Amino acid sequence: MNKPTIEVPELVSTIILFEFGSTTLFMIGSKAKQDAWLAMSIAASIGLVLALLYLAINYRDPERDLFELCRFYFGKWVGMVIGLSFVMYFAYEASRLLRDMGELTGLVLLNRTPLIIIMLLSIIVVGNTVRYGTRVLFLTCLALFPIMIISYLFLGSMTIGTKLIEYEQILPILEKGWKPILEVVPGIVAFPFGQLVLFLVFFPLVKERRRLRKPVLLSFIFISIILIAINEMNFLVLGPHLVDKSTIPLLQVIQLMEIVDVFERMDVLFVLILFMGIGIKMAAFFVGAVTGLQKITGIGLKKWVVPLGGAIFAASFISPNYTHHMWLGLEKLPRLFLIFQIAIPLFLYLVMLVRRKPLYKS
Repeated sequence: MNKPTIEVPELVSTIILFEFGSTTLFMIGSKAKQDAWLAMSIAASIGLVLALLYLAINYRDPERDLFELCRFYFGKWVGMVIGLSFVMYFAYEASRLLRDMGELTGLVLLNRTPLIIIMLLSIIVVGNTVRYGTRVLFLTCLALFPIMIISYLFLGSMTIGTKLIEYEQILPILEKGWKPILEVVPGIVAFPFGQLVLFLVFFPLVKERRRLRKPVLLSFIFISIILIAINEMNFLVLGPHLVDKSTIPLLQVIQLMEIVDVFERMDVLFVLILFMGIGIKMAAFFVGAVTGLQKITGIGLKKWVVPLGGAIFAASFISPNYTHHMWLGLEKLPRLFLIFQIAIPLFLYLVMLVRRKPLYKS
């Protein structure tokens, strides 16, 4: 049985910062052009249903985390295979975030430092946080939460105040119908909204587990609105042509503020804020992966940090360049990840409803 160690405010702040993560680095749903906000809204609604599904799973069996649930309801061997699959999924997501951090650092701050050095230092710092466990991660999120929220609100207000936004670029709505919107929705569900499945690992650690529903749903709705607003802000500032060519749209928006003499070097300030979000999300996936290995093998969490950290570091170099990295993560793999975010949790919930007794008693 897991001993509750997390307070509800810590959970809420972690969910919000986790969803920020690397999401603000990209123009989500760019293929839908000016209707990207519609695609994100639909995906967020589906994500809200998924959040209800994850909460329902936790409500029926609040004592067990994701890996224990798989073993308890699917049986020892099937549950172990599914658990290891989730470990690989979480580890791969962490490796993508590591690559995002390395590329962002090389692009903006340390353009003469080899990428391998930047990423090696990053995984060491994040791995050290993971070594101290879930409690430290959630406390860190609670401490950073006000800084992150104030920073993004400041960014939004400064963008509006400098009159960079051209609201007419949102028109015409549904110019090419619903097809372009519906084509990008699955990818947006997978990144970032469906990634909330990770919190099935953490829900059992929360005190007052039976009162999770309202704070989790409210935090999800809040962050969804903020992400849609930031995504649309990128489009309204840069326009449909420039936003497609921009590697990091939000960074380019910030640099445009510098052109109009609002502040100098605002890009460096907000890159540091982006680092926080990426680092938190990477640490969360890292913790989820080592927790899974601990539950599956019985070997202590700390002993898995170094070998898994090495695997994450190696996996971050799968893509030969950043263009391939973005194509792989934003276009090719998201639909595959829906297996972990929708198919398996839904099947698990159905088994929990039908099967009163587990296949394997741990």
